[in-house]
Amino acid sequence: MTSDSPEQEPTIIWEGAGPSGADGLTVGRTAALVGVSVKTLHHWDAIGLVRPGGRTWAGYRVYSADDVARIHRVLVYKELGFPLSQIGRLLDDPDADARDHLRRQRSQLVERIARLEKMVGAVDRMLEASRTGMRLTPEQQVEIFGADWRPDWVDEAEDRWGDTAQWSQYAERAAGMTPEDWKEVAAATDALNADLGAARRADVAPGSDEANALAERHRALLSRYFDCTHSMHACIGRRFVDDPRYADYFDAFAPGLTRWLRDVIFENARAHGVDPESASWE
Repeated sequence: MTSDSPEQEPTIIWEGAGPSGADGLTVGRTAALVGVSVKTLHHWDAIGLVRPGGRTWAGYRVYSADDVARIHRVLVYKELGFPLSQIGRLLDDPDADARDHLRRQRSQLVERIARLEKMVGAVDRMLEASRTGMRLTPEQQVEIFGADWRPDWVDEAEDRWGDTAQWSQYAERAAGMTPEDWKEVAAATDALNADLGAARRADVAPGSDEANALAERHRALLSRYFDCTHSMHACIGRRFVDDPRYADYFDAFAPGLTRWLRDVIFENARAHGVDPESASWE
């Protein structure tokens, strides 16, 4: 029987020399060896990409060692994203050196491995941060941010925003921060709160240049965790007055600071074309 369809091929063995003088592997055995389907090898044969070089005495088409090596080169180029038509031209280029092909393939594989390892590292950092968003222990958080810091605020924030793109940004960035990085953030926060309190006591008017500059400092501080737009900033400002715990925090720096900061954020948003009353999380 001369058909090489999978239904008609015998279970695979090495075929010895027959009338055709060919040694090699049958289509089915080759497919199992290189990890592709028989249908794939038939397709590559039909388009001239890899053709079995001989036949057994029973008429089965067989792949030589050179044919199998060509299949492996096809698989490498295919893994690198080359279309089959281009792979055929690369392999059949009479001026190409086989070792040069291999060196090129190896270089491209090494580059791809490096990219994949970087991606794996990013995923690992996100997994590590997926629950708390911080690599700091609760004790370290209190040490860095002060006795008024409540570690459960992070869990509450995840419950509220955990399914947003901004939380994913925060989780990845937080996972890459060291305790020293957090201390720097805490120092910047303390400095900003002190300046906000001083501006409130001096009755700096919301919408003034000085107030807008403070609003931008506040938004920039938030943007260390996620890309905070003016619309998002306005949403956060609304929450400052909706949740009395924020008043407990901000008003400790200056009486009435919480509402004043909300107004400062709102006026700065308006200056950037955002209606703070109808702003959405975008």
